[in-house]
Amino acid sequence: MDRQARVELTTAVVPAAEAFAYWREMICETFVQLSAAPVAENAFSGRIEHVPVGELELSTVVAGGQVVRRTPSLIARSGDEYLLASIQLRGRGRVEQDGRVAELDTGEMAFYDSTRPYTLSFADEFRQLVVQVPRRDLAVRDTRALTARALGRCGPGQVVPAFFTALAEAARTSPQTSAPLLPHALGLLSAAASFAASGEPGPDPARALVRERASAIIRRRLADPSLDVAQVAAACRVSRRTLNRIFAPEGGVAAAIRRARLERAKALLIEYPDRPIATVAAQCGFASESGFHRAFRAGFGTTPGGARGR
Repeated sequence: MDRQARVELTTAVVPAAEAFAYWREMICETFVQLSAAPVAENAFSGRIEHVPVGELELSTVVAGGQVVRRTPSLIARSGDEYLLASIQLRGRGRVEQDGRVAELDTGEMAFYDSTRPYTLSFADEFRQLVVQVPRRDLAVRDTRALTARALGRCGPGQVVPAFFTALAEAARTSPQTSAPLLPHALGLLSAAASFAASGEPGPDPARALVRERASAIIRRRLADPSLDVAQVAAACRVSRRTLNRIFAPEGGVAAAIRRARLERAKALLIEYPDRPIATVAAQCGFASESGFHRAFRAGFGTTPGGARGR
């Protein structure tokens, strides 16, 4: 399987008697070498939708009950070094690694490391989003303290499942808008790993979590022309000064809002070439079409019409 391409795999393409054997091949191709067994003798079905965002891989898995294992012999057979996180979207899941067990309900997530044995268990049909990233891409050296710990029900970790669920949807529907989010995704994943390991994020992970919470608010409210630094800071429960310090590499929060609006506008202009420019401007929070034209030219060196090749 080409890991850098969007791929959809399903057991529906083979006879029912061969479905689970085919499923084993599917999960090994998508993730790492694994063994698997169904929990019931009735007909099995499964589907995987895989989308890449740079080196990050996002796979939505919908399947029947099963037990999946990464064994020492399979680890010895393949040198894959990935950190993975399962985000429960429906049903219940169980992650076991390093002597711990994480029971996952909807909206919760847990990490596991492909370089050591682990077990994933699902008693019934489930839906999960699996986030997979090469260990070398994360600022995490020793993962033994962070695996098989449930995150997401409350506290700083709750923003992480929501972000990656939205990122997977964006990567499916509009790949060009998801690519710029890769640095945020890696930073947030590192922050979540730190939180899982210690129960409290350190200074840098804490900043990453606030940054992503602010970025999510900005993305959600792009169409609101009144959105400003004060509103974002209040929603994040930090001061404007603190938030601007976190966004200093991007020129501050106001600059981040403006850039997010422009990037979204550019994507809409290309994706919907017949949509009126004034409509796109309003959908992205610009108070006037003339102001949108000025901001767009300043940001991209061309007009909105020019971005469409007109």
